[in-house]
Amino acid sequence: MEKKVSTRQGWSWTILSPWFIIGAALVLTPLFAFMTVQSLNRQREETTRLLVEKGEALIRSFEAGARTGAGLRWDAFQLQKLLIETAQQPGIDYFIITDATGTILADSDPYRIGDFYGANLDLNRLVAVKTAQWRQVANEEGADTFEVYRGFAPTPGPFPIWRKKPDAPGMPSGLVIFVGLDMGPVLAARRADEQHTIWMGVAMVMVGLSGVVSLLLAQGYKATRKSLFRARAFSDHLMENMPMGLIAVDPQGAIMACNKTAAAILAIPEGETPPRSAATVLPPACRAIVASAATAGEPIVREVRHRFPDGRTAPLEIIVSRLQTPAGEAMGQVILFRDISDLRTLQEEIARSRHLAALGSLAAGIAHEIRNPLSSLKGFATYFRERYGDVPDDRETAEIMIGEVERLNRVIGQLLEFARPAILRPAPGRIDALIEECLKIVAGDLAAKGIVVARTLPPLPEIPFDRDGMKQVFLNLFLNALTAMDRGGVLSVSAGEEGERGIRIEISDTGVGIAAADLERIFDPYFTTKPAGTGLGLAIVQNIVTAHRGEITMESERGKGTRAVLHLPRG
Repeated sequence: MEKKVSTRQGWSWTILSPWFIIGAALVLTPLFAFMTVQSLNRQREETTRLLVEKGEALIRSFEAGARTGAGLRWDAFQLQKLLIETAQQPGIDYFIITDATGTILADSDPYRIGDFYGANLDLNRLVAVKTAQWRQVANEEGADTFEVYRGFAPTPGPFPIWRKKPDAPGMPSGLVIFVGLDMGPVLAARRADEQHTIWMGVAMVMVGLSGVVSLLLAQGYKATRKSLFRARAFSDHLMENMPMGLIAVDPQGAIMACNKTAAAILAIPEGETPPRSAATVLPPACRAIVASAATAGEPIVREVRHRFPDGRTAPLEIIVSRLQTPAGEAMGQVILFRDISDLRTLQEEIARSRHLAALGSLAAGIAHEIRNPLSSLKGFATYFRERYGDVPDDRETAEIMIGEVERLNRVIGQLLEFARPAILRPAPGRIDALIEECLKIVAGDLAAKGIVVARTLPPLPEIPFDRDGMKQVFLNLFLNALTAMDRGGVLSVSAGEEGERGIRIEISDTGVGIAAADLERIFDPYFTTKPAGTGLGLAIVQNIVTAHRGEITMESERGKGTRAVLHLPRG
């Protein structure tokens, strides 16, 4: 049972490393810079192409007018006038026509006629070129002039207006026309386009960078959300299934979470929402510990006696620890409960085992020291019995001595058997068949006392066990039951499979039973309530069963009998 509290995590840009942004910028900037340069180059090429086409169109237009003038027998003055009028169109700086020597034959500026132009060009080659050429010429007014030029030939033959005499010496033939276009508006438009392209490139870099950052943020958010989901699922599963009780309370003492184990310990019905206040469910001793832990710097561990819902009282370990943020702000407390009754039982068993081991070593040493003198005593007693056999009193005394020595020898034998580790020789067999065999051995004694045997022994599967050891176990338990029933009674023996655990065997009697104060000590060596008992029988039984990796428990009530329960593993 758990009360879930919504703790939605806030998102922060700090989870994204600056190196991701720097890396993305280093990758995207050259890419978009290259794309911007390419775009600018294309714009320049397109502008040049348009200017060349414009110049070529003007040249063709002037050639058409010159051809028409030649048909109308215009003279040089009329052609000069056409040239000036054509040059007056917007965006045209000048029109110039030269011969192959560079002499200006016609110019939109009449004062330049007769000057030389194009000295840095191969005019003899250009007179034959019909494809427009271009270059940028510096202009004193600031903006460069885009000049388009090629051979000027409005008619197939020599142009009649500037026809030279055939016998004129050194007079080259052919004409070249130059058109100067104003680049001011073009450059202004180009600069505007370049700025626009550059800003578009910057915008694309920013958009691309934003896209990369958004992708990284989305992936980081997704990974963080997935990790958070797994962490919460793991913590929820761990808290719900941990063998310790857990309660988390806020600084006001209200319960924020409570797992099943804590609900069972505190008797909170399953499926019921835990009370709002922890003070209503915590034991008084626990409330005092929680109050003292509120100001303690370290977790507090205490052990208290707690009465569980089933009525038993057992030791309960309580651990209280503060919850706080990394900044030291208090968030509440975590309270852990643990039933340590099994731990205390285990500690007692370990202490008992150590005690028995020490006692067994001591008993083994004493037994070896006593057995040798006993052999001598038995020998002397036998000697005196033979020598004074004709004297009844002496013979009886010798026989008593021999009997007591033999009894002491049996006790020492049991003592040695208890002291040494149980050596097993397991072999597959049916435990129900061995029980039947042991019942036949004690059948005469049972019949002599009028004791009835109640069997429930179905055929059982074979399991590995030491035949002699388990035979000693069953005979010892049967004889104890026989001793506990004076006249009459019922000896009940049952066995059956117990799932994966193995075989369960129950042996019960209707005898006098064992007092509650003595029940906890029946497996201790030398503890017995029988006048002639050694107190080693049940201790040896427990050693043999434990050596088989089994378990034996005894239940008894004074005046109602005793029941022994054995569990033997399958293999």
